[in-house]
Amino acid sequence: MAENILGNPFLNKGTAFTLEEREALGIAGALPPRVQSIDEQAEQNFQQVKLRKHGPQQRKFVMEIFNTNRTLFYYMVQKHIDYFMPIIYDPIIAPAVEDYSHIFMQPQQACFLSIDDMDRTEEYLRNAADGRDIKLIVVTDAQAILGIGDWGVNGVNISVGKLMVYTAAAGVDPRQVLPVVLDVGTDNEKLLNDPLYLGNKHHRITGKRYDRMVDRFVRSARMLFPDVYIHFEDFGRDNATRILNFYKQRIPVFNDDVQGTGIVCLAGVLRALKISGQKITDQKFLTFGAGTAGMGIANKLCDELVMQGLSLEEARKHFYMVDKQGLLFDDTPGLTPEQKPFVRHHDEFPAGAEMPDLLSAVKAIHPTIMIGTSTVPGAFTEDIVKEMAAHAERPVIFPISNPTKLMEAHPDDLIKWTDGRALVATGVPMPPVEYKGVSYKIGQANNALIYPGVGLGVLAAKPWRLNKAMLSAAAHSLGHDKALSKPGTAVLPPVKEIRQFTVKVAEAVVQSAIDQGIADPSVTNAEKAVMDTQWRPKYEREYSGITHNNAN
Repeated sequence: MAENILGNPFLNKGTAFTLEEREALGIAGALPPRVQSIDEQAEQNFQQVKLRKHGPQQRKFVMEIFNTNRTLFYYMVQKHIDYFMPIIYDPIIAPAVEDYSHIFMQPQQACFLSIDDMDRTEEYLRNAADGRDIKLIVVTDAQAILGIGDWGVNGVNISVGKLMVYTAAAGVDPRQVLPVVLDVGTDNEKLLNDPLYLGNKHHRITGKRYDRMVDRFVRSARMLFPDVYIHFEDFGRDNATRILNFYKQRIPVFNDDVQGTGIVCLAGVLRALKISGQKITDQKFLTFGAGTAGMGIANKLCDELVMQGLSLEEARKHFYMVDKQGLLFDDTPGLTPEQKPFVRHHDEFPAGAEMPDLLSAVKAIHPTIMIGTSTVPGAFTEDIVKEMAAHAERPVIFPISNPTKLMEAHPDDLIKWTDGRALVATGVPMPPVEYKGVSYKIGQANNALIYPGVGLGVLAAKPWRLNKAMLSAAAHSLGHDKALSKPGTAVLPPVKEIRQFTVKVAEAVVQSAIDQGIADPSVTNAEKAVMDTQWRPKYEREYSGITHNNAN
């Protein structure tokens, strides 16, 4: 009996069980005699976290709390959210993914779906849910994890981590979430040759069989959990946008790499232009890195230009995509379907202007906004930045590749090279830059600023799909900040305030759904709908009839 209650992370209170509860649940004597409050437990554990070396050791200890007591875990994380965000997700999650098979302790209520057992997908989802009413799934096939590539079944840690952020930042009920990994094999030879690797030991399955696996998962999930919102994460370049486009007109789905990065960059651009007093329709956008994230950013910014009154054709003329081949032209070999609408034509430039590298492209284009998703460290050189700044009064520069070692430039250099004129956001947390008496706060273009609020809004509004207008409303909701006029103000709000502005994001999403007439008919007040949907980490006074006699 004691093992059933104390071993269930959704029911366990640990030393916070009252003496009466211990008697009723048959766990008297299974805990030290003193009864603690959740505040005492949280402070005690937080002090223990701080004693550990920053990095994997802290994450290991934090995961032990997660595995044993979800309420305490989220109470502690929410209380110190800026401290814990790097631990539970980026950047410390990267080594946790790489080492997953070596340090595996327990599945953490995740679901492992294998392409070699495709016919049992529904059964496996039901088993993993274990009777819980699942409202949100984060699913990955782990082909393109962060900046570290293909990590096969180890990528389940990404799904677990994303769902932690959903609950910590937005208050999504942890009992109603399910992390899922689609194990379709891996092309990572290191994993295939690792005797401890826990996934399928074969190369990735592609083509029609892969598509059947994805579709079997989506159909089974929607059948078992009719209201489920599906978040696709870290799918490969050839699949991410294709899968999103197929399902987004049918059910509420989201791809963080395609849409989340785009929305947070749009939010950063909108705030930067409020600081500079400029219009988005007057900007020239250069994206360095034309993969899944880069094209997602371009599409989201383009959608905004259309919403501001430009035709789609006019909007696309504001964008320049640069990849490893240089500026993408209509005759560039190997263009993806996502890249083709944004390519340029040779007759737009002087004869012979091929622009095979970023510097030549910047010299020819004179961009006002430059975003890096290339994972090429140091790509935004001093020559490039100074060339851009020579033609832009307030250059907007977002080197958002992560982890830190893959950043296109560091904020202190960008501020110095532009004499304090650059408006900067990065993909990882960075300290303020002190320059000529001004402290420049560096915004973090962290998808966690957006996707938890979007998800909470979808769960609250219950729309049949998530559309462009709702995503635009989410981005605009981050722009209402009275501090934007202060020198050195960040172009994105700080992570420590994520709980407050996530609610605003969710309310904006719900209001958009109501205004469009696609919210559930019962949802008429955005603020109330969001408040009613949020879960709050607190111990229930008693367990609704669970006693020593019936808790088995």
